[in-house]
Amino acid sequence: MTRVDMRHSAGVRIAHWINAVSFIGLVVSGAAILLAHPRLYWGDTGTVGVPALIDLPLPFVFGHSGWGRSLHLLAAWACVLTGVPYVINGLRAERFYAGFRIYSPAQRAAYLTVVFAVFPLMIWTGLAMSPAVTSVFPSTVVLLGGQQSARTIHFFSASLLVLFLFGHVVMVSFAGERE
Repeated sequence: MTRVDMRHSAGVRIAHWINAVSFIGLVVSGAAILLAHPRLYWGDTGTVGVPALIDLPLPFVFGHSGWGRSLHLLAAWACVLTGVPYVINGLRAERFYAGFRIYSPAQRAAYLTVVFAVFPLMIWTGLAMSPAVTSVFPSTVVLLGGQQSARTIHFFSASLLVLFLFGHVVMVSFAGERE
């Protein structure tokens, strides 16, 4: 295959760039939210004075997560509204099957895990932390063990996505150097 043959379609490239910008917004805003309370809990309750499951070695920066929450919500919806058509189109075009032959089994497993497990888990746990959503659909948070459990799962899923993104960018940069 030539280099031109391996390029993704314009739609796939646009979706990737929108998600890249959104991901930066999510990481920055997620860090702001985390710095407002850098402790992780399990169950429904988590606050200062309650023993934490994990006490992250980060400073408390009280009162500065409002902009972070707004940006996080905006960037999350940009990812979802870009990602859903990307996945639907990928399933229709069989991109997740036939187009994957050029990748190693480890690459395929990582990609499919991120697209079909980690991203949906991020969406679910994100919605489970929303009082507006859980008031209408309480099972979204109950099935996760509580709002603080959803936050903890969201944190670890986000960490996996950051690792995946780093590996993805490194691999793409190496692949781009080949002629």
